[in-house]
Amino acid sequence: MGANKLPKDLARVQSRFQAWRRRRPWQAGRRIPQSLWRLAVGLVGAHGISRTASALGVDYYSLKKQLEAAADQPPSSGAPSFVELPSPVMAGKQCLFELDNGAGATMRVQLTGYDATDIAVLSRSFWGGQ
Repeated sequence: MGANKLPKDLARVQSRFQAWRRRRPWQAGRRIPQSLWRLAVGLVGAHGISRTASALGVDYYSLKKQLEAAADQPPSSGAPSFVELPSPVMAGKQCLFELDNGAGATMRVQLTGYDATDIAVLSRSFWGGQ
């Protein structure tokens, strides 16, 4: 690695800082967005405060302060943002009914896990319909 060549992660964040600086009108005291600070803080573990601050063009002590503030934050849960839930167990539908055809024939039916069309077909069949 050449003396002026930065590691890819550091170069990528450096370009983000440069793009932010180009987009904003120059104003003294303009604050760096927290999203950029988080990126900078993430690089410190691999590259150190001094090298990171120098590559990104930020004040060493400001970066150190951001690093300390991040260390004071409770750790994130690391929970996934999407959790797949299994299909709910469907309790079987139950039905108990009695059919009478008016000629003295009676049929008692108990169904579990049925479709409503099953009942209609069964009833028509019992009463002699189509």
